Amino acid sequence: MELAGLIGGIDYLHKHLRRMMRPEKRHVAIHMRAGSARVEYQPLGVVGVMAPWNYPVVLALMPVVTAMAAGNRVMLKPSEFTPTINALLQEILGALFPVDQIAVVNGDAAIGAAFSALPFDHLIFTGSTAVGHKVMQAASEHLVPVTLELGGKSPVIVEKDHPLDHASAGIVFGKLVSGGQTCIAPDYALVHEDDLSAFLTSYDAAVSAAYPDGPSGEDYTWVVNDRHLARLNGLLEDARAKGATVREVGREGRNAHPRAMRPTVVLGVTDEMTIAHDEIFGPILPVFTYRTIQEAIGFIDARPRPLALYYYGHDQAKQRQVLDGTTSGNVTINGTIMHIAQDDLPFGGVGASGIGAYHGIEGFRRLSHAKGIYTQGRWNSTTLLRAPFGKLAERILSVVLR
Repeated sequence: MELAGLIGGIDYLHKHLRRMMRPEKRHVAIHMRAGSARVEYQPLGVVGVMAPWNYPVVLALMPVVTAMAAGNRVMLKPSEFTPTINALLQEILGALFPVDQIAVVNGDAAIGAAFSALPFDHLIFTGSTAVGHKVMQAASEHLVPVTLELGGKSPVIVEKDHPLDHASAGIVFGKLVSGGQTCIAPDYALVHEDDLSAFLTSYDAAVSAAYPDGPSGEDYTWVVNDRHLARLNGLLEDARAKGATVREVGREGRNAHPRAMRPTVVLGVTDEMTIAHDEIFGPILPVFTYRTIQEAIGFIDARPRPLALYYYGHDQAKQRQVLDGTTSGNVTINGTIMHIAQDDLPFGGVGASGIGAYHGIEGFRRLSHAKGIYTQGRWNSTTLLRAPFGKLAERILSVVLR
């Protein structure tokens, strides 16, 4: 999850960078055909990168290498929650690049706030929507353009009668990798009402198969700190107090770590519950039911636009219905989270889940200035329209405007 995607992204940029940098010829209006038009891409200048704690290598270095590929210099502010990785990144980058090309800035939230207020030529932030508001506000002081990779409640729809063992295995992978602390993890599931009981059984079995030792196994990841664990337990307590059913799933067993939270499903969630609105970012899966695909689409559209969307089902008409009827970041069909591993796809959110995208050529262009250039030819019909005006100018205008 950290290294494979990063290495693949670097290799992709290395292979395709010359093509990305190539000037693009553009259309010229017929009455100006003696001239030519093109777009050239040039570096923006200095790009700031603010990285989160949950994937402290790939979510720090992928924006950095994309900014470098576009010719920029970079200042990187990693999360204060990952000091060991931060020291390693600083050591590696410091050995490869001078500090005036890539600089690593360590510090707490106060340093992060000061960092976001610097007059960068572009600022990339990956993190929560709440902090994203503050980053965008700080950047606006200097009119710094931003790319915000935020979170949101990413849904997964399971089509009626779709093989539930297939869907459950994929949802377990996407939901529980890194203990659910993944920005594109499925936040909640929409299951047909006729399949609910069978889905719960299948999901429980899939969790047991993936983590046969339960929360005591070495493959299972614990919650990052006590504050986040308290937040997750608070979501469950609030939901239970307001009438939801909370079920632990998978193997029982002694927790290997005090913060190794057992996978959980929540049923009967209503809009009065905090878990219905806040991004979960942990091993908890609310499960809702629907009767028609259109009802599931309406459920998603009634909420802020998610960073990712997942659909399990082989009916192409229904796939198309979901794709056309929803607005989200990227989509994986019959799987979860693997859209982020596609080097030639842009990655980003929309609305409350983010602004802008990187990865692929979109990342290069996002962190470049597209300079339009028009080279006027020796003869140009517009010279006939210069003052003083006369009948010839009137005739030319009448032809062009008609």
